[in-house]
Amino acid sequence: MITTDILIIGAGPTGLFTVFEAGLLKLKCHLIDALPQPGGQCSEIYPKKPIYDIPAYPEILAGDLTHKLIEQTKQFEPGFTLGERAETIDKQDDGTFIVTTNKGTKHHAKIVAIAGGLGSFEPRKPLIPNIADFEDKGVEYIIKEPEFYRNKKVVISGGGDSALDWAVFLSDVASEVTLIHRRNEFRGALDSVEKVQELKNLGKIRMITPAEVKGIIGTDKVTGVAVEKKGEDAFIVDTDHFIPLFGLSPKLGPIGNWGLEIEKNAIKVNNALDYQTNIPGIYAIGDVNTYPGKLKLILCGFHEATLMCQSAYQRIFPDKKYVMKYTTVGGVEGFDGTRKDAPKAVVKAIQ
Repeated sequence: MITTDILIIGAGPTGLFTVFEAGLLKLKCHLIDALPQPGGQCSEIYPKKPIYDIPAYPEILAGDLTHKLIEQTKQFEPGFTLGERAETIDKQDDGTFIVTTNKGTKHHAKIVAIAGGLGSFEPRKPLIPNIADFEDKGVEYIIKEPEFYRNKKVVISGGGDSALDWAVFLSDVASEVTLIHRRNEFRGALDSVEKVQELKNLGKIRMITPAEVKGIIGTDKVTGVAVEKKGEDAFIVDTDHFIPLFGLSPKLGPIGNWGLEIEKNAIKVNNALDYQTNIPGIYAIGDVNTYPGKLKLILCGFHEATLMCQSAYQRIFPDKKYVMKYTTVGGVEGFDGTRKDAPKAVVKAIQ
């Protein structure tokens, strides 16, 4: 069983920053996320889209923000359970919690912080009649391990950043990459579109537009997809894998059954104090929560995480009084043995 001080459900920007704020209080964190990597929407849906309202950054790409947050957390050595969804929660007699994932991984924590953004993400599946028959038999909705596609034929369907970026990446891994989109125009970042066009001209990516995949071919596994292109007869593209990347659909998921007070698919919290839910010891921060005046902004999630960690400290150590020190004064001491201190002014007496 994994034990920790604060169990964070959701490894997006708010969840990652919670690790840093908790670390300043000497509290250990472990994060659960249904996605295969940290970063939430920033890394999975729009890694190359710019964000303009992060303090001190006039402009930063969502993926770069994720990388910087991960780098900031490393000194506090957080644990991660990725590719698994928090399924059940059991409150213990001593007020702690045991959270179990859909794969049976158990986590024991003194505090639970739900930072699940808009909820757990589930892939948007295309309306293809027999697609469910081939899931895990050549149909994948999320790419977890690129090497899995080494020297294989791959068909990617979609028109956003995820489809474009993976088509580019897999062009150096798979034996063949075919990108299919129902429009001639793509919704992704301009540099990604230009890179795909360049690889198409080099013969490393086959692009079929405007077209849609209408059926899966195969018996025990995928051997091809049936494609309908505007103005042409339907045809088959041979492939070992079909990867429809149509984005992710946010859902509150099993957390909605934990006895928390829910309002419009969000968790109600006490914003006047610490963003605690109706269950003592369980907090909700970031886009997953709701309260009067709520703004679904990353910077607001950072603020909520900071106050939540202060409350969590008092709950874990009710007899201790924490004296807050600015990091410019107290420095930052990591769990990995590192320490950062601001340069001290040298005071010298005048002779």
